[in-house]
Amino acid sequence: MPVPLLDLNRQNGPLHDELAAAFERVMRSGHFILGSEVESLEKECAAFLGVNHTIAVSSGTDAILVALMALGIGPGDEVICPTFTFFATAGCVARVGATPVFADIDPVTFNLDPADAALRITPHTKAIIPVHLFGQSAEMAPLMTLAHDNRLAVIEDAAQSLGARHRGRSCGAIGDLGIFSFFPSKNLGGFGDGGLVATNRDDLAERVRLLRTHGAKPKYYHKMVGGNFRLDALQCALLRVKLPHLPAYCAARRRNAAAYDAQLGQLPGVVRAGMPAASVARFVLPVALPQNDHIWNQYTLRVPGAGRRDALKQHLAAAAIGCEIYYPVPLHRQDCFAHLPRVDLPTAERWANEVLSLPVFPELAEAEHKEVIAAVGGWSG
Repeated sequence: MPVPLLDLNRQNGPLHDELAAAFERVMRSGHFILGSEVESLEKECAAFLGVNHTIAVSSGTDAILVALMALGIGPGDEVICPTFTFFATAGCVARVGATPVFADIDPVTFNLDPADAALRITPHTKAIIPVHLFGQSAEMAPLMTLAHDNRLAVIEDAAQSLGARHRGRSCGAIGDLGIFSFFPSKNLGGFGDGGLVATNRDDLAERVRLLRTHGAKPKYYHKMVGGNFRLDALQCALLRVKLPHLPAYCAARRRNAAAYDAQLGQLPGVVRAGMPAASVARFVLPVALPQNDHIWNQYTLRVPGAGRRDALKQHLAAAAIGCEIYYPVPLHRQDCFAHLPRVDLPTAERWANEVLSLPVFPELAEAEHKEVIAAVGGWSG
């Protein structure tokens, strides 16, 4: 039985009538840029996250970019970020003219290692961007202390973690600014690109709103150079239909992850991340730390041993089981950053050769789940 990595139609199909009604509402309004649909989504997201302000923007990438711009980060500044993440985290730092400074990751959670980040601080450091990767929070307490002690801003990259929490607080609501993505594959997936900036600071919220519309207030009177970072009213209306379902989507992902834990954990040679035998294991299962509400945007195994991850990927592909590598090349090894000082980040470099993500989307059927388990368990590599 083929099993997709993700099937968006299974989630959106049951909402067809509500989504169609939202489309009709916007079409009949004739108001397609900003306006009440955007403002309503922002209020609903702010309530969901428990923050004072959210600002809807054109993509998760643009959310990072405008957050950096709002903080005034630019040429001569350095921003610390993990090397094991999606490119936009560091790409946006480079786009504002600042320098991304890469740090290694925690071997259990895949997230930024606070101790390694501390080693990267220089007089030019202006901010830290922890990424809540795969739906699990970074270790925010030491990172916030590090930022406070060194007068650094914190931008939480929660693109994959809308709905995740850390010690009872929403990811993206802890630092100076938090960013989210509504890319279709996310836990709250839209119908194209979309993003969100969250903050409790009135001054930063005002700057983000200003930058979102070319720095103009009122129209045609430009206080700063911004960009066109607006999220369309139609996207906001459609996302408003799906937002009330986000807790159920996250709960279903947690159930799927727990089933993987229980069944894959019974296979010989399988251990959990952080266990002493992980370096020689057949597979290493991901771990949700007890202080986090992991929302499992990805369920990511590690397959130790040279070439073994790629061999398992080929085996699953032959069985028509969807899987993907997030991410095959750490950012400090990307060609576009070859001009930066070379750094040795061994955990990220090794994990990039071992990670493989399995289907964990909310609508995954029980029979499909068993198919994935059987295919993984049947691999003799």
